[in-house]
Amino acid sequence: MIAPLRTLALTCAVAVALTACKKPEQQTPPPPEVGVIEAKADTLPLQRELVGRLSPYRSADVRARVPGVLLKRVYQEGQDVKQGQVLFLIDPAPLQAALNASQAELASAQATYANAKAAAARARSLAPKQFVSKSDLDAAEATERTAAAAVQQAQASLANAKINLGYAQVTSPIAGRAGKQQVTEGALVGQSDITLLTTVDQLDPLFVNFSMSSDELTQLRRAQAAGAVSLSGDGKSTVQVKLSDGTMYDQPGTLDYSSAVVDPSTGAVTLRAVLPNPQQILLPGAFVSFQAVLGERKNAFLVPLQALQRDTTGGFVMVVGKDGKVVRKNVVTEGQQGSNWLVSSGIEPGDQVIVAGVQKVKEGSPASAKPWTPTAANGPGAAPAGAAPAAGAAPAAGAPAAAGTAPADAAADPAAKPSDGAPAAEPTKQ
Repeated sequence: MIAPLRTLALTCAVAVALTACKKPEQQTPPPPEVGVIEAKADTLPLQRELVGRLSPYRSADVRARVPGVLLKRVYQEGQDVKQGQVLFLIDPAPLQAALNASQAELASAQATYANAKAAAARARSLAPKQFVSKSDLDAAEATERTAAAAVQQAQASLANAKINLGYAQVTSPIAGRAGKQQVTEGALVGQSDITLLTTVDQLDPLFVNFSMSSDELTQLRRAQAAGAVSLSGDGKSTVQVKLSDGTMYDQPGTLDYSSAVVDPSTGAVTLRAVLPNPQQILLPGAFVSFQAVLGERKNAFLVPLQALQRDTTGGFVMVVGKDGKVVRKNVVTEGQQGSNWLVSSGIEPGDQVIVAGVQKVKEGSPASAKPWTPTAANGPGAAPAGAAPAAGAAPAAGAPAAAGTAPADAAADPAAKPSDGAPAAEPTKQ
């Protein structure tokens, strides 16, 4: 009789102990609040961040075109010169002597021609009267024609001598900035080759030379052919150069050339833009970064940078659906514009794209959508005001516990015993 009573008492004690150790059931946490923007389709400029190199619009080599001794440089190095302005002087004495000789040869040829012409005229007048033979007439006319040709040859030699004498004054072929003198005074120039004296570069406008991937350019042209991308209002692509201090250059450039051949070593296509440089702030040879507007993308979306995520399958965004659950949508981007991505496909107008709190949600789970604005307190990647703290985050000191959550001291049952091997918590001293 005593054994059954002991068994019953032991069973009741175990039941009481289990009841004391059982923790109160926790309530289901509310869905996390996330900051969202509403996707709106628009026609947006198709921009690319590129790097190019500046080159002069025109560059001319100033060379000695006749042999002689360089006498003087008559321009200031590094200064602007006009087209036709004299830059160097070559000793003209030998060239003047050659000109005088050509003039003498012309005078001799003209005298010979005058005599031959008179003899031929006399023979032609006597031929009808049979005073001269046919052969004598033919010889006189042949001498006349030979003398006339000699006059023309002498005239050509005189013109060439005048041209060579003019080359003694070396002039600038274009207007621009004259460079450093390459040959000093007293040097013999143009003797065996055409000696380089200096260069003149036109600095306004300048060329911006750059390249693009052939695949990217092919996709752009395919999109233009399909009507998804169109040129800007004036029908031209523009570039906006960024200066070294981070400011934008106030003169936009215009794309004027695109190569029809792909460079086999790089797989890129060479392009060129014309950039005004009225104040000559920019100099040839410098590398510049610039923003190229290659057209306008129709039905495109701007999505903040922090909203886009990537994995092995590509880029995607998380969207809060109409049922309040999170949906993943794979997207295609067309480059970056400031603090946004230009998305060409993958989302639809009206989609609630999650910008802040992306790390708190997962696909298929519910979320509470709140409008997101890029303010200082609610910056990139931050949850909107009033959003719930992340899971596992402890409340701030002095702040009340969240609704439905018992304080740590109250959660423990006073009757509960510590687990085996764990020391009992000491009471807090007041």
